[in-house]
Amino acid sequence: MTLNVTDETIDDAELVDTALIPGSGGKLQLFKCDAEYSISIEGSGVLMSTWAHQSEDALAELACRKISSRAQPRVLIGGLGMGFTLAAALRYLGADAEVVVAELVPGVVVWNRGVLGPYAGHPLQDERTRVREGDVAKLLRSQRQKYDAILLDVDNGPNGLTRKKNDWLYSTDGLTDAYRALRPEGVLAVWSAATSRNFMGRLRKVGFKVKQSRVPEQDNKGDLHAIWIAERGP
Repeated sequence: MTLNVTDETIDDAELVDTALIPGSGGKLQLFKCDAEYSISIEGSGVLMSTWAHQSEDALAELACRKISSRAQPRVLIGGLGMGFTLAAALRYLGADAEVVVAELVPGVVVWNRGVLGPYAGHPLQDERTRVREGDVAKLLRSQRQKYDAILLDVDNGPNGLTRKKNDWLYSTDGLTDAYRALRPEGVLAVWSAATSRNFMGRLRKVGFKVKQSRVPEQDNKGDLHAIWIAERGP
C-alpha cells in the first residue's frame, strides 16, 4: 500500500468510505472528487490517488522486465494500494505467470473490487492474480525460494509512517527473509517516498546487488520517489 503523505487537500471531496487499519487503530478514508479518487489516513493529507501513479507503475516495470522471460514466473506484491502496481506487473508478465498480492487492510481489497477497479483495469479479475488478505511479512517469514520477484510498496518505504510493525520489512531480519523467499537470481523491488543510504547499506549487507532509481509521481513531474532494485545471486 503506497503511503505518500503530502500536505495536499482536495476541496469539495466527498468521503465515500472508511476502512480500519489492523493493528494500528487508524483508519483509511476513500474520497471522491469529480471523476477521481484518493485515499488518506484519517487526519492526514492524500496518500495515493487515481491520478498519480507513475512511480507505482515503474516499480513493477523495473522488476518484472528482469524476470518476464522465465517459465512460470511467480511474483509477490506487498501492498495493493489502488491496484496500479499489480496492473503494471501483469502487463509485463506472460500468461503462465502468477502474481500474489498481500494487502493488510480488507477494505482496500473491497474498494479495488468495486469503485477503484476501472482505474487500473480491474487487475483483481485477472486469472493470474491471487489475493492474500493479511501482512506480507508473514509470507516472507514462512516461504523459501518461492518467488522470482518480490515488490514491496508498504507504508512509506523504509521510513514508515502508519504502523510500527512495518519497520521489520526494511530491517536486516526482514530483508534476509525476503532474500530467502526469492529464487536464485530473483529480484526484490522496493518503493519509497524518499531515498535512504542506510537502507541501501542493509540491502548490500544481506547480499543483494542494488541499484536505485528516482521516478516522479506522475507525468514526469511532482515529487521524486525512490525505487531500489535488489538482485539476489545464483
